[in-house]
Amino acid sequence: MNRPPPERIVIATRESRLAMWQAEHVRSLLQKLYPACSVELHGMTTRGDQILDRPLAKVGGKGLFVKELETALLEGSADIAVHSMKDVPMDLAAEFSLVAIGPREVPLDALVSSKYASLDDMPPGAIVGTSSLRRESQLHARYPQLAVTSLRGNLDTRLRKLDEGQYDAIMLAAAGLTRLGLGERIRAVLPAETSLPAAGQGALGIEALATRADVAAWMAPLNDTATAACVRAERAVSRALAGSCEVPLGAYAEIIDGQLRLRGFVARPDGSRIASAEMQGDPTTPEVLGLQLADALRAQGAAEILSELGSLKGA
Repeated sequence: MNRPPPERIVIATRESRLAMWQAEHVRSLLQKLYPACSVELHGMTTRGDQILDRPLAKVGGKGLFVKELETALLEGSADIAVHSMKDVPMDLAAEFSLVAIGPREVPLDALVSSKYASLDDMPPGAIVGTSSLRRESQLHARYPQLAVTSLRGNLDTRLRKLDEGQYDAIMLAAAGLTRLGLGERIRAVLPAETSLPAAGQGALGIEALATRADVAAWMAPLNDTATAACVRAERAVSRALAGSCEVPLGAYAEIIDGQLRLRGFVARPDGSRIASAEMQGDPTTPEVLGLQLADALRAQGAAEILSELGSLKGA
C-alpha cells in the first residue's frame, strides 16, 4: 500500500554538538526525500550528558543516552530519535524498533595528541584518556607501559582536557571527529588489529515506536543494507554476551567480496586476558553469524571472563 508522504516529522536528539550534527544530517536527508515535509528537532539533555563525574559503567551504561529520547517517542512529542549506534542498548524494549541504519562513517578509533604521532611513540607512563573499557583493555594488553585514565564529557570537553595538558593523548571514535570537521586533530586512525571498534561504531540509527508502521515506511529509504548487516552482526555478538559499556567487548564486521567478515573480543579491563575470534558468513543472515561468533568467543574463554565481571546473562 502506498502511504502518503509525511507532513511533519519531529526528531528527538541529545543537545551535544555531535548529536545535533547527527540529527541535522538526518533532517537534511528527510527534507530531500520529502520536500513538502516540515522536519523539526526536539533537543533534550539526557542523564548520560548530566553525569560527568563517574564512568558510564558505574552509573548504568550507555542506555542513559537514549532513555529520555525514548520517552519523547512514547509521549508522542517526537516521531523518531537519532542515535550513534554504539550508544544504543543491545536489547531494545518491545515498544521500540530500529527502523533505519544509515551509511557508515569510518568505524575505527582515533588517537588525538599534540605530542605524539602514534601509540608506539609514547614513552612509559604517558597518560592516555578514554571513557571506554573496550579501548582501555586493548591499550593495557598492547601497551602495558602506558597509563590509562578515565575521560568523560562530550567531544569538545574531551579535546579541551587534552589541550589543557591533563592527558598526553586521548582516544576517540574517528567518526565523531570527522563529522564535526575536526579530522585534522586525528594523529592516527588505529587499525582494528590495534583497537577493535565497538558494535555499531560510526553508524547512525533511527529509532521509532514499533507500532508506527507509517514512520518505518518513511525512513526505509535511509537504510543502508550493507551497513545494517554489519551492525546487526556486531550487535548480535554483544547481545549474546551481555554486552554493555560495563564489559570490555568489541565487535567489527566488514563485507568483503560478498562475505561478511566478523571479528570480536571480550577482555578483562586490565587486558590480562583476552578471548578473541573471527569468522566469515552470509551477509543476509548477520545475526546468525553474530551468534556463532559469540559461541566461538565462549569457547576461547569469554564466559569465564564475563562471569568474573558479574555480567554473564543468567549468572
